[in-house]
Amino acid sequence: MRQNIRIENRKALHDYTVVETIEAGIELKGCEVKSIRQGSVSMRDSYATFENKQLFLHNMHIAPYQGGFEKVDPMRKRKLLLHQNELLRWQKKVEEKGLTIVPLSVYTNNKGIIKINLALVRGKRLFDKRRDIKEREVKRHIERQKRLRGAK
Repeated sequence: MRQNIRIENRKALHDYTVVETIEAGIELKGCEVKSIRQGSVSMRDSYATFENKQLFLHNMHIAPYQGGFEKVDPMRKRKLLLHQNELLRWQKKVEEKGLTIVPLSVYTNNKGIIKINLALVRGKRLFDKRRDIKEREVKRHIERQKRLRGAK
């Protein structure tokens, strides 16, 4: 039976406003796949850039697999696998509007293949973050009140 792995990048949702998302493949070595299946991934401060019409992911830390023979740099840049038309469309948006590409999550699909969910994002300002925190607190308060009234 396959395990579904899902590792989230919560900091990205806090620091950025998501404009658009896309699912992409990622080029990995065998020991990196095993390490991801163990959940040894950190996407904090990771981002993607275009180089020669290809998309590469930077600063994603995949811990070395214990018991592996192959020594791989845990912070190496990794190629992201997308269709050419998707790459061109996102490259135009990044160049025109000054957006950034960050990973939101790494997960396995139904077939056990590791995929990465990328987002085209715009940086949040401090007042946007405060507004989001306030909205979250209001939602929690409303849900708490609903539960208390339902228990009576």
